[in-house]
Amino acid sequence: MNFFKKKFIIPVVASAFLFIGTSFKDDFFEIAKQIEIFTTLFKELNRNYVDETNPGELMDKAIKGMLANLDPYTVYFNEQDVVRFKINNTGEYTGIGALLTRKEDKLIVKEAYRNFPADKAGLKAGDEITQIGDVLLSDFKEDASQLLKGTKNTKINIKYIRQGKVNTTQIILDEVEIKSVPFFAKIDDKTGYIVLSHFNKKASFETKEALEQLKKDGAERIILDVRDNPGGLLNEAVNICNLFVPKNEIIVTTKSKIEKHNSTYKTTKDPVDTEIPLIILVNGRSASASEIVAGALQDLDRAVVVGSRSFGKGLVQRPVDLTYGTQLKVTISRYYTPSGRCIQALDYSRKDKNGKAIKTEEKNFNAFKTRKGRTVYDGGGIQPDVELEETKLSPITDALLRNDGIFNYVTNYYYKNPNLGNQIPVISDADYSDFKQFLKVQKFSFDTETELALKNTLAVAKKEKLDESILAEYQQLLTALQKSENALLDKNQKEIKNLMVDEIIKRYQYQEGLYQYYTKNNSEIKKSVSILSNNLEYKTILKQ
Repeated sequence: MNFFKKKFIIPVVASAFLFIGTSFKDDFFEIAKQIEIFTTLFKELNRNYVDETNPGELMDKAIKGMLANLDPYTVYFNEQDVVRFKINNTGEYTGIGALLTRKEDKLIVKEAYRNFPADKAGLKAGDEITQIGDVLLSDFKEDASQLLKGTKNTKINIKYIRQGKVNTTQIILDEVEIKSVPFFAKIDDKTGYIVLSHFNKKASFETKEALEQLKKDGAERIILDVRDNPGGLLNEAVNICNLFVPKNEIIVTTKSKIEKHNSTYKTTKDPVDTEIPLIILVNGRSASASEIVAGALQDLDRAVVVGSRSFGKGLVQRPVDLTYGTQLKVTISRYYTPSGRCIQALDYSRKDKNGKAIKTEEKNFNAFKTRKGRTVYDGGGIQPDVELEETKLSPITDALLRNDGIFNYVTNYYYKNPNLGNQIPVISDADYSDFKQFLKVQKFSFDTETELALKNTLAVAKKEKLDESILAEYQQLLTALQKSENALLDKNQKEIKNLMVDEIIKRYQYQEGLYQYYTKNNSEIKKSVSILSNNLEYKTILKQ
């Protein structure tokens, strides 16, 4: 441990001192003092603790526990993490071409992409992978998706459960191109539609290709859809804005306590079209780079933003390489749109009684002006120019999505209706009643705050051996809660049915089919087409 202290900690402190400069000097004594305390504690703990300790595990948990008090984007990667999770932003990777999620002892296939290895091997959404090669997932507690990676043409045997039956298949790994623009098309004779799903190194190139092709095909107005887009590379967001605005426009600035991290990002290229009418679609899952594009084009009065308020991530991270192959991804600055807005929604320096970051209240938002004098606000994501109430998810619907209520029902629906093909599904009242019965039989947990609080109360009562005396009252409350949830299912059935239809279409027609369906049936797109078709309305919104 003396070696660790002399050879590792002191050089890191020294290099950090040189890197940060004056701002670090003020805290040097306090930081050095705390490092000395921690080093002494760590050494004595490992030397004296009654059982054998694992120094690596202890340190890993200590560091991650420390960072957990900051924001969720500041993350430490140990040596294994770096190998396991290093992100490849080229847009290509060798894998199976499927969206997977871990649930207990299984990997659940959430979506298999058309003509990629998982799809070719016959895997479908809802399949539960239980064994990869010789590895039982019940015995493998690490990141199981890593078992599905390797060199091109590697063959991997899979065992999975589908509708209660055990099946086997073989996946042959291949290069999988992750498209930033998975779909674009003309909605009508004059309107082009581009889906931008994330920001990798090909995002602006693919968006430009789509835009130019749509213009070539006669599009005179554009809808750019960044709904559900979690973000990615900041430079790509700037380059996408550059397609619609001239050179030397400020798109975003970043501000940090370290001056060298302060940056101004301007457009640097000739645009494709600075006049074509443009609408940006956003929702509550549009974040980061998506918000830069929407916010900048809104501030410059270059686009009308339609949908519901975006996520509100105004923090910028950068990776910092540490010793022994470890890495720190650290929040270094906040970004600001051209009008000066920081749209960060959560204040991680302030926590509620449950330790959750406090959301900035609307009454505390600050007003800013767009280039032509329209009022916009900071503090809570990008507020659309045209906000559609029907696009906001109710808490009950959010719970159904979060806990796979709709997903699991549609898995059953898919196998009960194998011949639906390219037809547009219609969710009848009988289907919806079947859905509610499915949730009941599956004992679906909505995990609302009320439900969780009630369950926690019973758990504490059991611990204190009071459960027998309150069991009747508890059951009454639970029954009342379930009736309330059932009433909310009825109240919000329109939005729930729409999401069920979306999920069903994906099962039969893949992503492309869903986007094609959106072009004719999605309410946000319909509203956008209506605005773009009315030149006076479009110009009035932008004060042109």
